[in-house]
Amino acid sequence: MKTTVKARNLELTERLRTEIARKLRRLDRVAHPDAEATVELIAHASHATAASHVAEVTLHTNGSVMRSVSAGPTLIAAIDTLLDKLERQVVRSKTRQRSVRERDHDEATAVLAREARGSGATDATEAEAAATAASVVRIKRFDMVPMFEEDAIAQMNELGHEFFVFLNAENQRICVVYARRDGTYGLIEPVVRGRR
Repeated sequence: MKTTVKARNLELTERLRTEIARKLRRLDRVAHPDAEATVELIAHASHATAASHVAEVTLHTNGSVMRSVSAGPTLIAAIDTLLDKLERQVVRSKTRQRSVRERDHDEATAVLAREARGSGATDATEAEAAATAASVVRIKRFDMVPMFEEDAIAQMNELGHEFFVFLNAENQRICVVYARRDGTYGLIEPVVRGRR
């Protein structure tokens, strides 16, 4: 994995650079072989001792961009915490279905399997599963804090989500920012008919 290390408010020694590269090798087993990591280290980011050092890693792997931020009393502690989060993001992105085509393929395979068994109609358990799938099983409520698009993108990447709903600070509307397959981002801004 190609690694770039940047530092703010501290001198980046060769020993520290080597230690970070050694720790990032942990991602080699889950990341794509051509992955690139950009590490930014910030010393004295906070007056609080427990969060005085901040580490940020942006990982480009297999067409996906993942970002993780962590704070700690030392840079190495911040890196260790950050790597745990980043490793989970990489594993989750590998197991997540990537596109609608992949999901449709699974559904088509199930239909073909039913047809091969000679039962074109779904049995009762499949009908119950379909009814359950169409119902709302969980509701989440969030306090909406106004933020700009860039902040919403950063928050989405930090959480490892494909989209993020936020209150746009510029126009006070609920908007959705989402990650596109080509590595760029999109914004959905609802418009009520007759109003702009």
